[in-house]
Amino acid sequence: MQPLKKTSEFARMSETTERMKQRSARTGPMAKRRTKRKKHSRGGGILALLLVLCIGGAILWRYCELPVPAVLTERTEVAGDLAAEKLTEVRSRLSDWLADLMAKMPPELREQLSVQEEHQEEQNVITLDTLPDYDGSPYVELYGGQPAFTEEQKAGTESYETYAPLDLLGRCGTAKACIGQDLMPTEERGAIGMVKPSGWHTVRYDGLVDGKYLYNRCHLIGYQLAGENANERNLITGTRYLNVEGMLPFENRVADYVRETGNHVLYRVTPVFRGMELVARGVQLEAWSVEDGGAGVCFNVYCYNVQPGVEIDYATGESCLAEENIP
Repeated sequence: MQPLKKTSEFARMSETTERMKQRSARTGPMAKRRTKRKKHSRGGGILALLLVLCIGGAILWRYCELPVPAVLTERTEVAGDLAAEKLTEVRSRLSDWLADLMAKMPPELREQLSVQEEHQEEQNVITLDTLPDYDGSPYVELYGGQPAFTEEQKAGTESYETYAPLDLLGRCGTAKACIGQDLMPTEERGAIGMVKPSGWHTVRYDGLVDGKYLYNRCHLIGYQLAGENANERNLITGTRYLNVEGMLPFENRVADYVRETGNHVLYRVTPVFRGMELVARGVQLEAWSVEDGGAGVCFNVYCYNVQPGVEIDYATGESCLAEENIP
C-alpha cells in the first residue's frame, strides 16, 4: 500500500506543477510580451489602414475633383469671420493700450519718440529690395540725384543739426542738418574710441584693407561739417571702404562749398538696416544748397557698406575673408 500512497502524492504534485505552468502562461512575463505584441500588431494595422485611407482620399480629391461639402465650406467661412473679428478686437485693445502707455510716459521720452517718428516720416524711403547689388562702385545715384527735402525745409537758412534717438537695438537713425559755417568745428577732432556702435568689432585685415582695420566709427554727419565728435547718435559701424571711398567725397563737396560761399546746405544721412541686423547695409546721403536753389550742391546717393575682399555678417558684424582671397 505504501507505493500507492507515493504514487498519489506524486500525482498531486504533478497536478499542482501543471496548474502553476498554466497560470504562468496566462499572467507571466512571456504572456505580457505576447499581449503587447498583439496590441502593437493591432495598432500598426489600424495606423496602416488610416494611412491608406488618407492617401486614397487625397488622390480622389486631387484627381477626381470631388466637391467640397457645403457644410465644411460654411464652417470655414464662419471660422474666418470669427478670426477677423478677434483680430480687429485685439488691434483695438492694443491701440488703446499704446495710447494709455504714451499718456503715462515721462515728457522727455514722449519727445524722443516724436522726434524719431518725424525723422522716419521726412526721409525719402528706400528699400534694399529696390537697390542694385554692389558692382564695384562705392555708391549709386537715387531718384536722378534729387533729394526729397520739402519746400519748407529748402526755404530755411538757419543752421541746425538733429539726430534721431537710438532704437531698441542701439542702432542710429536719420541725422539731418542745415550746414553753415557757424556749425563747422574750429579745433581738431577728439577721441571717439569709447563709443561702440551697434555691431562693432575690432578686426584687422593687413595688406587687404587700407588702414588695416575693417571697421571705422563712421560719422553720419562728418565732423568737418558739424563738429560732432563722440556722439553715439551720429556714429555707425562702417567699413573703411564706406568711410573713405563712399561718404568722404560727398562730405568734402559740401564742406568746400560752404567754406567758399558762406551759404547753407541741407544735409541728411540715413543708415539703411535690413530687419534686425546690427550693421547697416549702407547709408543714403542727400544734400541741397539752399541760397542758390541746389545749383551749388545737389545729390541723393546710396553708399554701400561693403569691403572688397571681405565677407560681412551684417546681423552680428562678424567677418571673414572672401573665398577668392583665402590662400
